[in-house]
Amino acid sequence: MSNTTLNGGRRSSHVVLFAYPKQGHLSPMLQFAKRLASKGLRITFLTTTSTTKSLEIDLPASYQIDLRFISDVRTEPILSLKDEHESFEAVVSKSFGDFIDGTLRSSGFDPPRFVIFDSVMPWAMDVARVRGIDSAPFFTESCVVNHILNQVYEGSFSIPPVENVAAGISIPPLPVLQTEDLPYFSYEPELVLKFMTDQFSSFKNAKWIFVNTFDQLEMKVVNWMTQKWPIKTIGPNIPSAYLDGRLKDDKTYGLNHQNLNNCKIFQWLDSKEIASVIYLSFGSLVILPEEQVNELARFFKDTNFSFLWVLRESEQEKLPNNFVQQTSHKGLVVKWCCQLQVLSHKAVSCFVTHCGWNSTIEALSLGVPMVAVPQWIDQTTNAKFVADVWKVGARVKMNDKGIATKLELEASIRHVSQGYRQNEIKQNSIKLRNLAKEAMDEGGSSDKNIEQFVKELDPF
Repeated sequence: MSNTTLNGGRRSSHVVLFAYPKQGHLSPMLQFAKRLASKGLRITFLTTTSTTKSLEIDLPASYQIDLRFISDVRTEPILSLKDEHESFEAVVSKSFGDFIDGTLRSSGFDPPRFVIFDSVMPWAMDVARVRGIDSAPFFTESCVVNHILNQVYEGSFSIPPVENVAAGISIPPLPVLQTEDLPYFSYEPELVLKFMTDQFSSFKNAKWIFVNTFDQLEMKVVNWMTQKWPIKTIGPNIPSAYLDGRLKDDKTYGLNHQNLNNCKIFQWLDSKEIASVIYLSFGSLVILPEEQVNELARFFKDTNFSFLWVLRESEQEKLPNNFVQQTSHKGLVVKWCCQLQVLSHKAVSCFVTHCGWNSTIEALSLGVPMVAVPQWIDQTTNAKFVADVWKVGARVKMNDKGIATKLELEASIRHVSQGYRQNEIKQNSIKLRNLAKEAMDEGGSSDKNIEQFVKELDPF
């Protein structure tokens, strides 16, 4: 990588962005890396070797981003989620320290002046600090979810059991919430809750706290949090082509799935009428109960809508026999797709989503109404805001087993795509789409925050 960047040839500050090796964490941080590089910083994008097992990172050469990998190979057997978390921290914190030490010793490589790390790796702040390097966390959840989980971390709030139906839960400045609206931890809840709340140990020492959201989307909670911490909204972190269009050659995140062919998908979408297709995807991590897959399949088999269903290969085994063949005249089931391209296609009517934050903010940025079927962690809170605060969709009512039935799916999808509130939901979606673009455009709230950070590192 050259020692000069996009700022007229002068040497600029070197910043390392250290990403957690999961797709939902890599994508927004890659976009932030491009934004910082476009403003003249020297960027090293760092993640671990396990990323390369299923993904290829491919960034345009014009950004001059130096892509590096460090080892996360464990030699000890991993028998539990606790083992996974502890061994990852032990191995990767050492690999990260070795990487930083190498840059400090190298005569041909400028040492980093600043590290931006994924917030789920708060120990990275200590690794950088002992080497005399400032750092800041990058949060991939919404400010609302961060606010709730930080209250838990500080001990001022406890998430009640999901079966505990409370009359109303007050966490200022949020609207009154029900138990079902709070972050939900279905698997090893104590361990996962600790993993999620430990992120906030970095709050007390950080001079900058970057969050993948934008001011106008979460104004009340952003204002509340910035009174106490140096919160900086720097999103939506999606490719510039779908927002302000100011970054050259920025149409994808730069993450390529191995053996993925999008051509068939878009040929199929091009053959459909405007707003005639339901798009369904539950992201890269959610594992659906077989009963839930069957309820979704029953709905799609009987609906008059066309549908595009992204279902990982391991999940497709749960489909009823002959479902794909019986619905081939109106539906397409694929293992993966470029979600942004799909959401921006004129044929798509609405997005049936688990409400992971990346999917949610992509749909918000593209003005696509959502039908929320949340599963765990932050998705339940995101779904509450989609349906009741931003009013850009509907939340499917679950039965007592946590399943969205065919009848409830049909009711919510009709509510969004054909109901009396259809126009209101679409107009709200368009309004937030425009505000997302405004935030990232020149002089927008997120653009100003990014510019402020760059100028503090490179004041001249």
